[in-house]
Amino acid sequence: MDQGYVHVFTGNGKGKTTAAIGLSVRAAGAGMKVFIGQFIKQGEYSEIKALKRFEDLITIEQFGLGRFMNEMPELEDIQAARNGLARVKEVMASGHYDMVVLDEANVAVKYGLMQVQELLGLIINKPQALELVITGRYASPRIIEMADMVTDFQAKKHYYERGTKARVGIEM
Repeated sequence: MDQGYVHVFTGNGKGKTTAAIGLSVRAAGAGMKVFIGQFIKQGEYSEIKALKRFEDLITIEQFGLGRFMNEMPELEDIQAARNGLARVKEVMASGHYDMVVLDEANVAVKYGLMQVQELLGLIINKPQALELVITGRYASPRIIEMADMVTDFQAKKHYYERGTKARVGIEM
């Protein structure tokens, strides 16, 4: 692969992480090595369990403490994200991976876990052949402008609005 591109999956609709994981599985099917860094999240979600079947090609690391959503982060949350950002820089520079997914990185920027300039820096310094995927609501206009492909997931209707809780295997 000569040229890698920057994909952004954003918007208030369901499926951003799922789309990134689908793209990761497709890449693994072609023999590509994928690194998924999950900001915000922590825990054994169903996608983590499923992707263990591809552990020779897909690596997942979590950089969140899993304890805040739509609240102000604590110092420990910020430090976890800082450690994740350092790890992602190392991974991107290693040349070991063909695709890097930054799951919920847009949310991490929105809540001050990292600065938009840092995420822009990852895009600017991306190795030419690396495919970079950034997910999460609230994508900055600057990130959208720098991306090669942007998909905006829009919620039209969701059973969550009727009180249905997140279900294992579907939402988590």
